[in-house]
Amino acid sequence: MNSAEQSHSTTLQYVHWFRHSAPYINAHRNKTFVIMFDGEAVEHQNFQHIIHDIALLHSLGIRLILVHGARPQINAQLEKSQIQTPFHEDIRVTTRESLNSVMSAVGAIRLQIEAQLSMGLANSPMYGARIDVVSGNFITAKPYGIRDGVDFQLTGEVRSVDTDAIQRHLDNHNIVLLGPSGYSTTGEVFNLLTEEVATKTAISIKADKLIFLGEQAEILNPNNELLREISSEQLDPYIQQYQNTHPQWMMSLRAAQTASMNGVNRVHLLSYTHDGALVEELFTRDGCGTMVTDAHYEEVRMANIHDVGGLISLLRPLEEQGILVYRSRERLESEIEQFAVIERDGMILACAALYPIPTTEDELRSAEIACVAVHPSYRKSNRGSQILHYLEEKARSLNFEQLFILTTRTAHWFIEHGFEQVSVDDLPNARQELYNYQRNSLVCKKML
Repeated sequence: MNSAEQSHSTTLQYVHWFRHSAPYINAHRNKTFVIMFDGEAVEHQNFQHIIHDIALLHSLGIRLILVHGARPQINAQLEKSQIQTPFHEDIRVTTRESLNSVMSAVGAIRLQIEAQLSMGLANSPMYGARIDVVSGNFITAKPYGIRDGVDFQLTGEVRSVDTDAIQRHLDNHNIVLLGPSGYSTTGEVFNLLTEEVATKTAISIKADKLIFLGEQAEILNPNNELLREISSEQLDPYIQQYQNTHPQWMMSLRAAQTASMNGVNRVHLLSYTHDGALVEELFTRDGCGTMVTDAHYEEVRMANIHDVGGLISLLRPLEEQGILVYRSRERLESEIEQFAVIERDGMILACAALYPIPTTEDELRSAEIACVAVHPSYRKSNRGSQILHYLEEKARSLNFEQLFILTTRTAHWFIEHGFEQVSVDDLPNARQELYNYQRNSLVCKKML
């Protein structure tokens, strides 16, 4: 392939991606996202790209609240001032002596982020971007108090979030920037946990998404495979696992769990070292991190009339290859109540149909599973098994006693799922009469 062909191929890939990102651009517009990144992220070489991606999200009409940490910067400032502060359960005891160093570090990061979001150099991703960043006393805090006999002094916790003020700034197309600090009603400044600020803000503002950018952000299962989706309850063993080895990461997981259990439908765990993580997670179907949700965005369900277009897109290539029998739009519309689908973000990833077979009194109550199809990009997943199991359970609930499938190419797959190959004569009489001998399909049966 010459350079011109390579360039054309790259352009086509970009066009393909851009077209497929359009539904997400529309879905995210005017939604509120809270994005948290710790102080280590600010110092990382990829942070400039993160700033560019934040500017992109803002330009697409997403309402953004940024929450930054400052632990390494505070440590450096304290070391420079030759001040030591103890930690208890990985939470800093903020002494009055250390408060000026803490405020100096937090203020410096805020200025750095505001400066980076104000860049507008020609030939840069920020060119032409006009972004107003607003900080303020949006977080009211209270003392963390005495825990396990330890007085945390000016370490605090969130008492309330001024959601009305934040909403006004978001309505004016401003980015709201929060740090790990809050103010008491008596005018004191408290050092707060960044994770708590982000979580309490997301819950109070009823954010559509809460995004954590950490060094180790995605969750891997015991086989070292990426978990793309996990429920809040399933986080428990991972929180326990990281409690001693990675306490800061553990706090992010605990915060993600709290947010998910308190109304934030989608919490994303991403790595700040991954260039383009925000864009990839938000504008591609599979993303690149782990999403914590108790409102599963991919489920098996019975189809409805609005799914017909998606079914046609999924089935036509298989029908053209002769793997499935052709079904017209009219037939699909009339039989739509027989179909089950797996849908993700508006796209049908898999489908199958359950057809009752008329039987006589001497025959077992029977049904046929037909039209089992999985999108080519997801055939290595377990979605075929998932939708087959779903229809088997539905058949049991309807008191069917046996299931049949007729297939020309996938008999082995059904046998692996508990079916056995039988002859055409084993079909109920009503189904035998409709058997297409020219197609010569294999018949498999499963007793329920």
